[in-house]
Amino acid sequence: MNNIFEDRKAKVETYKKDIRGKKEKLFKVDIPEGLFVKCEKCNEHIFREDLSTNHYVCLKCRSHFRISARERIKMITDIDSFYELFSNLKTLNPLNFPNYEEKIKQYQVQTNELDAFISGVATLGGEMVAIGVMDSFFMMGSMGSVVGEKVTRLVEYATEKRLPLVIFAASGGARMQEGIFSLMQMAKTSAVCQHHNEAGLLYISVLTNPTTGGVAASFASLGDIIIAEKGALIGFAGQRVIKQTIGEELPENFQTAEFQFKKGFVDMVVDRKDLKKTLVKLLQLHKKAELR
Repeated sequence: MNNIFEDRKAKVETYKKDIRGKKEKLFKVDIPEGLFVKCEKCNEHIFREDLSTNHYVCLKCRSHFRISARERIKMITDIDSFYELFSNLKTLNPLNFPNYEEKIKQYQVQTNELDAFISGVATLGGEMVAIGVMDSFFMMGSMGSVVGEKVTRLVEYATEKRLPLVIFAASGGARMQEGIFSLMQMAKTSAVCQHHNEAGLLYISVLTNPTTGGVAASFASLGDIIIAEKGALIGFAGQRVIKQTIGEELPENFQTAEFQFKKGFVDMVVDRKDLKKTLVKLLQLHKKAELR
């Protein structure tokens, strides 16, 4: 009986040595870096190509990934219809803030953009619009003097050409390295939005993740129609600051797009895959109303 167990033990040891890599190395599959992307919400690993074809939305939990401004423009506008405006504006350092210029250059290299806002004209479903998109990958989409100036020029252009306006907001708020030069952009952009409104033109504001601070408190909240992308964080101050200020627990899903819809702050919450057709429908309805 002992011989039986000893023979079995010897076989196990032989297996460990020969099969599990003591003598021979097993075949190892090398997975290329970046082939899969992990969802921050549900931890699902998603094949990058599948994520791209699904509008950068998690296939499991429908969480919306952040995307660049260029990717957003490609996703929303008609093919080859986008023409960029005011692309040559560059950020300076009006307050001589330490290391600010180096930080700007770093983000310019990383994103291949001069700043956090891209503006231009394009067609959506054949309808001509003035369109602007914030890029949260450039200093978290913060609004400095250049971002504010480009928003202002875009709205003025839309008013002059009598075009409907669509702006995608994605921002952490004002760019504090520019101090008052940043904060004044709130009043500046709000004023031109009012002029666009007085001209009887349509402004659709699309709030994406995140839309906070000075951007949320200015032009992003002034649309005739305000759309929020599903799951987007929308608010002025952060949750921690609010909680400490009021000394109370915050409601579930506080400051999410769905929460803001229930409170009447936004007009609709739209999944990214439905966003273009929703915008096209709104633009067409507005055009029909103008023709009456």
